[in-house]
Amino acid sequence: MLSITTKSPYALKALTELGRQGGETPVPIGELARQRGIPVQFLEQLFAVLRRAGLLKSQRGVKGGYAFAKPPAEITVLEIVELLDGPLGGGSEGIFLEAANAARAVLAKTTVADVVEEERKSAGVAMYYI
Repeated sequence: MLSITTKSPYALKALTELGRQGGETPVPIGELARQRGIPVQFLEQLFAVLRRAGLLKSQRGVKGGYAFAKPPAEITVLEIVELLDGPLGGGSEGIFLEAANAARAVLAKTTVADVVEEERKSAGVAMYYI
């Protein structure tokens, strides 16, 4: 069925923060969690899955943290969802299969880099009041 838990949105928020901070030098997981309002222990579990899948790399020690192991432009939102929540639309039939395929198409064409760029654009929009 169509099932996306809180795992995927939280992971995407944290990956977006990592991308916003550069993504090449390790960022402490506590900082990512604090910046995005995510429980640290929960984020540690999510990032462990993403690290094992080869999307992230970790570094221990004082200058430790997480960095991208793969360029954010090569990591799709669908990849994150399916790693953390399982196959999107698995076992669906009929109209639900169509809905799952539509969702898969949107998530497959959207990368972490796209989400970071969209956030940057949104943050740079000036508000004018008269």
